[in-house]
Amino acid sequence: MLIPQIKSYYFYILIYQHSLMRLFRFGILCSIIAVLFASLTSCKKNQLLTSGGELRFSADTLLFDTVFTSLGSATYKIKIYNPQNQKVIVSSVRLEKGTNSPFKLNVNGISGNNVTNQEMAAHDSMYVFGIVTIDPNSSTSPFVVEDKLIATLNGTDYSVPVIAYGQNANYIFDSTLETQTWTSKLPYVIINNALVDTGAILTINKGCRVYVHANSRLFVAGNLQINGTKTDSVIFQSDRIDRSYFSYLDLPGEWGGLYFTSSSKNSQLNWTVIKNCGNSTALNGQFVQPAAIQVDNNPLVPDATQLKINNCIIENSIGYGILSFGGGITMRNSLVNTCGSQTVGVFQGGNYAFDNCTFVCYGTAYVAHSQYPVMSLLNYLDTSQVGFIPANLNATLNNCIIYGTLNDELICLRKGASTWAYNVSFNNCLIKASSTFTVGTFNTACIFNTDPKFKDYTKWDYHLADGSPALRAGTNLTPSNNLDDIPWTIPFNIGAY
Repeated sequence: MLIPQIKSYYFYILIYQHSLMRLFRFGILCSIIAVLFASLTSCKKNQLLTSGGELRFSADTLLFDTVFTSLGSATYKIKIYNPQNQKVIVSSVRLEKGTNSPFKLNVNGISGNNVTNQEMAAHDSMYVFGIVTIDPNSSTSPFVVEDKLIATLNGTDYSVPVIAYGQNANYIFDSTLETQTWTSKLPYVIINNALVDTGAILTINKGCRVYVHANSRLFVAGNLQINGTKTDSVIFQSDRIDRSYFSYLDLPGEWGGLYFTSSSKNSQLNWTVIKNCGNSTALNGQFVQPAAIQVDNNPLVPDATQLKINNCIIENSIGYGILSFGGGITMRNSLVNTCGSQTVGVFQGGNYAFDNCTFVCYGTAYVAHSQYPVMSLLNYLDTSQVGFIPANLNATLNNCIIYGTLNDELICLRKGASTWAYNVSFNNCLIKASSTFTVGTFNTACIFNTDPKFKDYTKWDYHLADGSPALRAGTNLTPSNNLDDIPWTIPFNIGAY
């Protein structure tokens, strides 16, 4: 009975072995064909294309953003492609104007305005970096400098235009400024800090543009008068106007900020935009806090207003929006938003009056809002775990919005004996805060923990949408214009708009 079964199994084994041999032979044949095909293809790829062919560029123009004259250079790149199935030798990559060109080339790591005999494999590419340094001229408007990038393959030229825009400017290099006026005729570029000297007055007229280097800020030991208007605001921003450096994004910390020292007094900012700032800088080797605006107490006139801010926007600071150590500040119809630390941080007391201002932070991909509240008002400065310096704090906020994504966007704290004043009042404000206010803090007709309903906070549009609880919910103040330069109607709104 077993023998027929064994024969049957043996028969199937023979069939299985035979099938394996056929598959094995077929696999060998396929491998041989694949190797031959790869060899033929490899041979073709390794063959040099000696006639005809073409080259392609990754863009139709090597275009530079605006570059300040005399400030330095900007670098952009473009790719040259070999679309052939064979390798090629690009006999020349050059600039049409040669050594007279304002541009310089770097091709595959080789510098020069005529780089020769560069080999490219089939379907490969090479980088060409263009660098431009623009000499100043007499123009007050941006001007164009041009050339042509030419690549030659087998006797045929392929080219794209090379274009950059130059901008003349007034350069302020590590300077102490005496009394003077800046106009809108040419922009001003601050490099390695500038200081308005004690007793000096710097006046900045409407429409002026001030560009500040990454490691720099404007220090004010004297007096700063900014006379912007709604239609011709004065703007402070980074000197990297070749915006591709920041991937065409507005990033926080591109430059420092404005610093009003303890000797400053009676400064005023009207219709001024301060953006993308808060970078940590140094003065005479001393660290300067990251803030768009810092104000230090003037001990000679402790109750004086050092800085008035009217119809201004401070936004996208990597640190504080406004940082004050016992300073004196009044602020009206202004917006402070999107800061890595507080939009307003008050330490060691001082004197403050904020009317119809919007202080808000939701956080972005570049500015976290997970730890610091929108506003802190403290009558002390900690010097150690147990030590602190107290001072009088007097602050009044009328018709202000203090809002963000944290549960507590307002921190009011006091230390010291009762001899140190802590007088803080909020009138007709919209506030996000869950904690109990400190003794000495008062509020009248305030709205708590209610969404102000901004039109689109994701686009930094903090106008009030229809149905906002802040509409017509303010107290009536001295007539003025809101941040849209429209006269306030009675009753006032809460916020800057």
